[in-house]
Amino acid sequence: METFDADWLTLRERVDHRSRAESLIPPLVEAWETGGWSRVLDLGSGTGSNLRYLAPRLPHGQDWVLLDHDPAHLRTLRELQLPARVRSLTVSEIDLAGHDLSAVTGVHLVTASALLDLTSEGWLDRVVSACAAAGCGVLCALTYNGQIDWSDESSPGSADVDPDHQLVRDAVNRHQRGDKGFGPALGPAAVTVAARRFRVAGYRTTLRESVWRLGAPDRALVDRLIDGWEQAAAAIRPDGATRIRRWADGRRAVVAAGRFRLTVGHHDLLAVPSARV
Repeated sequence: METFDADWLTLRERVDHRSRAESLIPPLVEAWETGGWSRVLDLGSGTGSNLRYLAPRLPHGQDWVLLDHDPAHLRTLRELQLPARVRSLTVSEIDLAGHDLSAVTGVHLVTASALLDLTSEGWLDRVVSACAAAGCGVLCALTYNGQIDWSDESSPGSADVDPDHQLVRDAVNRHQRGDKGFGPALGPAAVTVAARRFRVAGYRTTLRESVWRLGAPDRALVDRLIDGWEQAAAAIRPDGATRIRRWADGRRAVVAAGRFRLTVGHHDLLAVPSARV
């Protein structure tokens, strides 16, 4: 299963939190209170960003179980202070790709952040089946949807008609569909596939955009994105190495000058069993 270092998770957390679809919180809280929920299972917890976002927004008396497989992240999670509205916090070492998902049993809410696009259709089907059997709600945040759009302040919109940008974006999205440890990944299609699967399983689903809108204050994060996209694109299109390098160098120059806007598309998905809506 693919692992992301703590520095990357720290860089993105502030942007993640400001980008998430706050409009999904009221219906989630309504389902929580109507169903008398308390138990939350967080898949792929990383350093605890999802907990830090959700715990203050859910009612008091929460019992969280955090699942991850990275030893460094597990140490961080075990040192977390109990958030004010959380009654209990359990950390478990689990490789989600090989786990039988028995942890879903008895849970009221399954949640994950920046995970679905890394997973396969088969794994997603297992999650949907496990959640439907448990009758629990689901909140999957910040699933990448394939959109990468640049705008230079000096010439708005120019970057997106650049054939080099189109080459890189297409290659990155192909790379996203490679095996990230779960089998061939759903990549940018993940959120629509997940919404459809949950609806078939008897859930009412709501999709909301959670777009990263990045500018000069986010330079460190954007620099990491450019590095990652350059590597991913080059792995898919080695024949385009010169064009990819030219694109990356040009983007770094624009970012260094602080004259840019970058949006990276994501969606949040709330799925609640129809009987509880």
